[in-house]
Amino acid sequence: MKKYIVFILSLALLYIGFQILSGWVLTALYVPDLSTGYMSTSGGIVLEQSPVIQFLAILLIATIAYVFSQKMIRHT
Repeated sequence: MKKYIVFILSLALLYIGFQILSGWVLTALYVPDLSTGYMSTSGGIVLEQSPVIQFLAILLIATIAYVFSQKMIRHT
């Protein structure tokens, strides 16, 4: 049970960190289109990631969380 808790906590923290980092990068790299600045828009900007990229990112995060949880358990 301890391994599971360490793994889930590691996964959650890494996933939250990934979401914050990707949001920061998307915000930093966003360049507004000034040509449409004078037209009225009915909605906001929607930035989406590809489902494949999200899936691969979650696999990478899960792998890192697994390795991290294994190292934490061995040191305790």
